[in-house]
Amino acid sequence: MASDAKSATSFEEGLKGASEKVAEFHEEKSALKRLQHWLHQTPSAVPMIVLVVALIIFGFLSENFFKATTLSTILQQIAIVGIIGCAQSLVVLTAGIDLSVGAIAVFSSVLMGQFTFRYGIPAPMAIGLGLALGTLMGFVNGWLVAKIKLPPFIVTLGTWQILLASNFIFSANETIRSSDIAAQAPSLQFWGQSIQPGGVKVLYAVFLMVALVAIMAYVLRQTAWGRHVYAVGDDPDAAELAGVQTKRVLIQVYALAGFFCAIAGWVMIGRFGSVSPTASTGQLGNIQSITAVVIGGISLFGGRGSIVGMFFGALIVGVFEMGLKMVGTDPQWTFFLIGLLIILAVAVDQWIRKASA
Repeated sequence: MASDAKSATSFEEGLKGASEKVAEFHEEKSALKRLQHWLHQTPSAVPMIVLVVALIIFGFLSENFFKATTLSTILQQIAIVGIIGCAQSLVVLTAGIDLSVGAIAVFSSVLMGQFTFRYGIPAPMAIGLGLALGTLMGFVNGWLVAKIKLPPFIVTLGTWQILLASNFIFSANETIRSSDIAAQAPSLQFWGQSIQPGGVKVLYAVFLMVALVAIMAYVLRQTAWGRHVYAVGDDPDAAELAGVQTKRVLIQVYALAGFFCAIAGWVMIGRFGSVSPTASTGQLGNIQSITAVVIGGISLFGGRGSIVGMFFGALIVGVFEMGLKMVGTDPQWTFFLIGLLIILAVAVDQWIRKASA
């Protein structure tokens, strides 16, 4: 016993003056690694840089590019895509995809018009019904994805076809003329009205798009529901273990996407003047919104990206279309360059995702 006490005392005396620091490991990060980490933390940075570079290049190539009327026209042209892009962004953040967004927008606009002119429902009530039914279409998508466990791609591919067919059947391919709407239901064309600050025409639809982007950017980053959306997209199993009601969140996301698409349908009436079941948005709205989302830096794998990035992505497409037109190049170059941007954006996303691995 005495020897044990003596050895313990000598051991303690031996520790006197020794360093009390715990072992630490420092990894020297290269500039490339720091850039990768910064881009992972700031997903809207890449599209913002691309947008600034595009603006500088086209501003240099065309002296009229930076005129207020040109920039206003770009914003007007992307108003519908920007609003549908808000819907698509929500879905993609949950690692899903919605191919029915354009069909919901067109069908909602047709419902608003037909309710007013065929059934005599007051325009404000018809607009409310159109918005509610658009939300219901999104809800059905969400229910099939969350409850029946069907893949989002398959579900929305199916509902895209169903809604487009329903749109043509219900409308009987009838277009409601702009003059009739202006005379009998001007509220349907509300978002086509404009103000002219400094003599530059700016549609109400542009302010609506900017407001929706700002509101959703706040909701996604500053509210619990927004964080749940990111969590579901990043790892649904872990999110469910953490107490997130993943099925409810998915249904809410798709329903809200449907609501935004219905708003876009209302904007379409104001933007184009008429109600047409053959509007190109029904066929191209899904591709245009996915393009804005991907170029905007939102990961198709879910859980990463920002709705502001989507806005920058839509602006990039608008700037390319307007810039190349003003320079006088073949319009096909627009699709060529946008295609390259999509591939590059996905490649950059894959590279950035390695920072979180």
